Amino acid sequence: MSPITILLLILIYFGLLIFISNVVSKKDSSNDAFFKANKNSKWYLVAFGMIGTALSGVTFISVPGNVGSPENQFGYFQFVLGNAIGFLIIATVLLPLYYRMNLTSIYSYIEQRLGTISYKTAATIFLISRTIGSAFRLYLVVIVLQRYVFDFYNIPFAATVLISLGLIFAYTYRGGLKTIIITDTLQTFFLVTSVFLTIYFICDSLDYGAIEAFEAVKNSNYSKVFFYEDYLKGSFVLKQILGGIFVTIAMVGLDQDLMQKNLSCATIGEAQKNMFTFTGIFVVINIFFLSVGALLYLYAEKNGIAVPVVGDVKRTDLLFPEVAFNHLSLVPAVVFLLGLTAATFATTDSALTALTTSFCVDFLGMDKTANANKPNMVRTRHLVHVGFSLLMFLVIIVFNSLNDKSVVTMIFKVASYTYGPLLGLYSFGLFVQTKTVHDKLVPFICIISPLLCFFIVRYSADLFGNYVIDNELIIVNGLITFLGLLLISKPATEQTRF
Repeated sequence: MSPITILLLILIYFGLLIFISNVVSKKDSSNDAFFKANKNSKWYLVAFGMIGTALSGVTFISVPGNVGSPENQFGYFQFVLGNAIGFLIIATVLLPLYYRMNLTSIYSYIEQRLGTISYKTAATIFLISRTIGSAFRLYLVVIVLQRYVFDFYNIPFAATVLISLGLIFAYTYRGGLKTIIITDTLQTFFLVTSVFLTIYFICDSLDYGAIEAFEAVKNSNYSKVFFYEDYLKGSFVLKQILGGIFVTIAMVGLDQDLMQKNLSCATIGEAQKNMFTFTGIFVVINIFFLSVGALLYLYAEKNGIAVPVVGDVKRTDLLFPEVAFNHLSLVPAVVFLLGLTAATFATTDSALTALTTSFCVDFLGMDKTANANKPNMVRTRHLVHVGFSLLMFLVIIVFNSLNDKSVVTMIFKVASYTYGPLLGLYSFGLFVQTKTVHDKLVPFICIISPLLCFFIVRYSADLFGNYVIDNELIIVNGLITFLGLLLISKPATEQTRF
């Protein structure tokens, strides 16, 4: 597919999103619509749209790319099973709490339970975590666009990042969550359709029917799911499942982004139906992503296609776009491009909306003033939206100069460090009802815990007899934070028990 064709498709795609945004926001561009979608979202739209937000371009490219590693294969599905358990815990434990307290920002719970400084600390952790995580996800699609489109026109990487963020800003800054609910539903449709059509096109190229494809994947060197031979390795099944559970609770249940969509449903019953439906779809779609990975490697082997190399590093993230753009016909390339674009931008637009909401509510107190929807407050929200777009730009530029690993690996590693303190804060608040904390000391605990984790990970092989800490790091991080909060705890009053 030529660079000009790719560019035209992207412009048409974003033209559609901007048109939808203008239609939706023309009716209501208030802060209430931006933050909460006026609390009248349909649960089935939220459930379907959340698929695109939760999966992202990382799942679309990195997960299939990782299948080629002997240490990974289908092992990512162990982590997905943990994700599913985590989603069910969120639906039955955290969502009822958030609805009972009628929260706009989920970090308001920490304010009422532990204090104002603890609350600001939790919100700050989210802002840092989500900015970095979303920048990493957007980085993935930007390097694809750079390699296959903008390098052809000698446009620098930084300009590609700015163009991408500018397009996202154009359709999110007015309508916010109210717009995102609609656009993410459309983008998820493109994403899911792209996965199924990609499997069809690759199978057709390999002369596989459905049964032949299943047998080929099952009998390949890429189909191992459960790794239980060596508990010292990061791929060990129990580590992956436990890591999946706690990463999900932290990155979804304690994250304003995905919870903001749940809280836009009218009732707790509708929000829970959304989560249960979403969980089922999430598990199934990940099976298909892993299957795409196995088929990609089978196709590459048959046609002598090497994993792309950037510098001196093999980039498995780029195998999917390499095959789609340079070795399949025009239609599969278009399908891939739509899927990748939908997956990545559905995540980033949602994150920018959540970051803006959290800052406006948690630090500017817009949910506590009767003037929240006045023009000056709306202008302030626009400036915050611009600010987070620029911050994400800076993170991507820095990450591009440092990264030499699979993006999916980097995202979960960073999440283990940044979301661990949130896990500790909420665990303490929920399960230690007889105590609260000395509020001023909480930021120190939330800084010390990730630093200790960094030391533990760096020397884990020496300290624990070649034991490699992987996704269970977030559990360790949360536990250290929890124990630190116990050390600075004091008896709770009636006002600090929930």
